[in-house]
Amino acid sequence: MSSPPTEANQTPDSPSVIRGRNMNFWFGTGELRKQILYDISIDVAAGEIVLLTGPSGSGKTTLLSLLGGLRHLMDGELVVLSHCMHRASADELVLVRREIGFIFQQHNLLEFLTARQNVELMLQLQPAVSADERRRRAESVLTDVGLADRLDYHPAKLSGGQKQRVAVARALVGGPRLILADEPTAALDSQSGRDVANLLQRLARTNGCPVLMVTHDSRILDIADRVIEMEDGRISAA
Repeated sequence: MSSPPTEANQTPDSPSVIRGRNMNFWFGTGELRKQILYDISIDVAAGEIVLLTGPSGSGKTTLLSLLGGLRHLMDGELVVLSHCMHRASADELVLVRREIGFIFQQHNLLEFLTARQNVELMLQLQPAVSADERRRRAESVLTDVGLADRLDYHPAKLSGGQKQRVAVARALVGGPRLILADEPTAALDSQSGRDVANLLQRLARTNGCPVLMVTHDSRILDIADRVIEMEDGRISAA
């Protein structure tokens, strides 16, 4: 069992956007039970950039999915954006997810929609946002990520880096309070990966929106305030 969190993985001077204590997660029951995470404790403060590293199968993506409310915690305590995730109902988890921007390794854009339409799609989950406002906000955030001249391009006409920037814009358009990113630069060349990393760094610095990113990409470690290493479902260094 791991020791309680230390100053190395806490930021006591800032309020925690994420605060997890002694978290465990497993699949299956009885003899088929397979534990994935063991006694994980983690804090992430406003404006922080925290990278999760470690070998494949170490539990990084599973932890990210717990923090984002995509899976339900089996044991322990987890508070995200002031919501008690370990006691949350399915409806409450949906509300939390609406406050989080998710970015994945695969951009998952809809090929039949333009860049602008892909970004606008996220705002259709907010009935109070008018069609004109959706368009304005989508164009604004795409401009912010350097795609002002690609608003009406379909994904097939965009480079890999441009597609991922559309995915970043889609994650940002709703004004998230937390960004969770799973290998967002893994499929990109060095310059495109750096561009995406810099975008996320700027978001954290200017908006105070924390970024927790799973990565194997050693090229972007310099953007991090902290690096948390995982191995065999446990935090091995922080």
